[in-house]
Amino acid sequence: MPRMTVNDRPLEFDMDPQTPLLWALRDAANLTGTKYGCGNGDCGACMVLVDGAALRSCLVTIAEAEGRFVTTIEGLSRDRSHPVQQALVAEQAIQCGFCTPGIAIAAAALLRSNANPSEAEIKAAIPNLCRCGVYPRLVRAIQRAGRVARRLETISAAPPPGISTEDAAREVPALRPAQVPEGE
Repeated sequence: MPRMTVNDRPLEFDMDPQTPLLWALRDAANLTGTKYGCGNGDCGACMVLVDGAALRSCLVTIAEAEGRFVTTIEGLSRDRSHPVQQALVAEQAIQCGFCTPGIAIAAAALLRSNANPSEAEIKAAIPNLCRCGVYPRLVRAIQRAGRVARRLETISAAPPPGISTEDAAREVPALRPAQVPEGE
């Protein structure tokens, strides 16, 4: 059974070792932020960090990930405070959001090795496909995240998650628990 560390937690997968890492993460570990896009490595929606390198999880088997450190979008920052997450929101570089987790992972890997990338370096390092076409804003967002990482700028664009279901129900009436009629 392949073992690896996922988002700083040791995990063992009781699955066929040839299972793509994508499906182990989504189906067995319930880490659904990693998206299934094309299944053949072209789109980048399934990008995760494996030992710090951005890899397409649809192309990596869990046997190949054995003993390695895997970081998904959920592990990048639980409170959305990672500079890439903040900058993507601040620069409005998110449209439908489907490709965003893979892009954020690829950008985080780039900024870890180069906190001041040029536009050409960003375009080379972010192979992800975005159907919404956020590419110009994406470049600005990654450059901005680099400035944040270098402590030249701060952003407070994305509020931390954590609204309770009770608070959500008070704020959004459609989320109120259903009332069960008496006698049922």
